[in-house]
Amino acid sequence: MSATADIIIRNAKVLTMEPSNMHAEAVAVSGNKLLAVGSNSEIDALLSGDTQIFDAEGATVLPGFVESHLHLFGGSAGLDKLDLSSTMGRTAFSEVVKTYNAKNPGTDILFAHGANYTILDGDAITRHDLDEAVPDRGFFMMAPDAHTAWANTKALEAAGLLQGKEINLGSEIVMGADGLASGELRGVDAFSPVLALSSTGGRENLGYTTAEDPVPPATAEQKADDIEILTRGLDYCASLGLTSLQNMDGNFYQLELLDEIEKEHGGLKARIEVPFHMKNDKPFEKIATDAVVMRERYQSEKLFCRRVKLFMDGVLDSGTALVLGGYPDAPDHDGDPLFTAEEFNAIAIEADRLGFQIAVHAIGDGAVRRTLDGYRAALETNGKRDSRHRIEHIEIIDSDDIPRFAELGVIASMQPLHALGTGGFPLEPTRTKIGEAKLPNAYAWQTLKDAGAKLCFATDWPVSPLDPLLSIKAAMTREKLHPSYPDQSQSLLDTLAAYTTDGAYAEHAEDKKGKLKPGMLADVVMLSGNIESTAPEEIDQLSVSLTICDGVITHMA
Repeated sequence: MSATADIIIRNAKVLTMEPSNMHAEAVAVSGNKLLAVGSNSEIDALLSGDTQIFDAEGATVLPGFVESHLHLFGGSAGLDKLDLSSTMGRTAFSEVVKTYNAKNPGTDILFAHGANYTILDGDAITRHDLDEAVPDRGFFMMAPDAHTAWANTKALEAAGLLQGKEINLGSEIVMGADGLASGELRGVDAFSPVLALSSTGGRENLGYTTAEDPVPPATAEQKADDIEILTRGLDYCASLGLTSLQNMDGNFYQLELLDEIEKEHGGLKARIEVPFHMKNDKPFEKIATDAVVMRERYQSEKLFCRRVKLFMDGVLDSGTALVLGGYPDAPDHDGDPLFTAEEFNAIAIEADRLGFQIAVHAIGDGAVRRTLDGYRAALETNGKRDSRHRIEHIEIIDSDDIPRFAELGVIASMQPLHALGTGGFPLEPTRTKIGEAKLPNAYAWQTLKDAGAKLCFATDWPVSPLDPLLSIKAAMTREKLHPSYPDQSQSLLDTLAAYTTDGAYAEHAEDKKGKLKPGMLADVVMLSGNIESTAPEEIDQLSVSLTICDGVITHMA
């Protein structure tokens, strides 16, 4: 072999993720491709005077992690906001928020995220509670699921929401007995007016809201700020070993920002797919116009659009997820679907006809069924193709719909850290909203896998922490909520596959990445230790020592 390596990692516990040749000692990179995978002596033969050499010292080397569901702009913008995910109880909440308020002067509204629905000792959260913690200016906090938020009186006044406001289907400004907004804002369109008052003007939610974006075009200064925010987020992604990002909010502006980073600001540190978001107030014709233009304009190896994204429903905790047979605490309420069956069938048929992959947020079992029905309609109308349509989240599913994933070739895109009892979220109110009868099929990733479904894992960042090692631990250590429930815990190799080979499959890229073999794209991650010899409960104590994307070192600890 005459070629020489630009980068070599040796003395490693290499997991190639190729079943027929799973283990090796070293890997060699040349340009943006993997040159060789083999023993130390085989790889050493590819050395030249210019080769960068890394000694793994027995640590694991893997294909770069594929994050199959995140909101890059929103997650990046949240890196410098107050994180309430570990705060529980009225006293602790008051202390944390008042301290943050005192340390961060100079803005009209403070923003926080990760606030659990039960953060105030299980009491309903009102604007008056937030007024007590922050009386002198606006305060806004987001729930972990990013579908509900709460604002104090000053923030509601500033956003023009205190008296209520007519908004899009699927969102709600909850009103109090006094005729004024209670402080609870359900759905993105309800809290977008408050986010519009932030330093980013709410631009991180472009392409995420379920209705038409109200945010005005960015000025040159704002665009520069947004590029800085996204660059910081991409640095963070690289530090976690992520080399591919399947973004779930899509719009031309975000694509323009990422394209500028790639061409003028040192290059993207990950491969990014940005979808076209088909909102429920968009004209049907937008699929054949805007979506097609996005796909044609962005189609490089680093930045591309090949997918249409939709929201079918909301979330369980706010009662906006579409469920079968009503909620246990509200039997006459099925949730808030964003598309009728007829509307979604038409969209699925058209997007499929145009060759797009479709990804649908579907939390409730009713939303999952409606989505599967739409995919079946597309197949029956357009004929069978390798579409690999997806359903995102699938927090509950009816037993009759489990085999339909394999039958229709639908990918189950799921988040280990969302499951009850795995990610640190309180069991309530989610457990009550699901009901005991449906809990056996809640977050049923192993049940779906056993039924032949293709599976990929992700975090839905910023809903859950982005670190893949946290998700891997969660998937492997998940405990049953009842001894009689199916075991949903995963093996190490299955979990790693969901973050590598299966993640690549989910974007039609299994022939390019997701494995370490000669000729594949040079996306590689080296951990701080040997993941195979690490107890599952301690996997999150590992870290990423080296990340290579497209043959370029994007992170080095």
